[in-house]
Amino acid sequence: MDAQREQSAPGTYLTFVERQLTADGCATRWEDWAGVPVLVGRRADFRMRWMATRLHLFTVAAAVPEITVPVVSGFTDQVMRYAKDTKGGLPVGLQNGIGAFPLLVSDRVDPAAVRWAEEQQRVKFACMTRPVVVDSSRQYVGMYRGKPVLGRVYASYFNQKGSQYFYGQ
Repeated sequence: MDAQREQSAPGTYLTFVERQLTADGCATRWEDWAGVPVLVGRRADFRMRWMATRLHLFTVAAAVPEITVPVVSGFTDQVMRYAKDTKGGLPVGLQNGIGAFPLLVSDRVDPAAVRWAEEQQRVKFACMTRPVVVDSSRQYVGMYRGKPVLGRVYASYFNQKGSQYFYGQ
């Protein structure tokens, strides 16, 4: 990351997330998505209690000028497509699935975007996303932390990783 971005509150937060991901054994790298620097973290875990499945967890984070519902919704869809395209291995649903934390950070955040992220996990066939909205001006992290009906077996894993990566607990 360049020095200017690192000095901003969103840049500082992304540096924190990168450290948390690395400390947890995630492979991390920076990519350029249409001129926006994006942090990508990835790991895969297998659990017998998950009906003997492997979950590929992607964390994709970016600082943006402003976060609104259309911005976070579009980014969530983009992250899911990215995860499906880069996962590799067996097709999704054959003893493996995808989980993703699409994370946007900004000092200008529409409260409706925070509510959107906190209200539910987004699920498509064998793919679950928990969008994360970070308001760096208020130091507030908004994400769903419940136990959904679909994907319930993974809920404690998502909650634990979300706390570890985004809250520093």
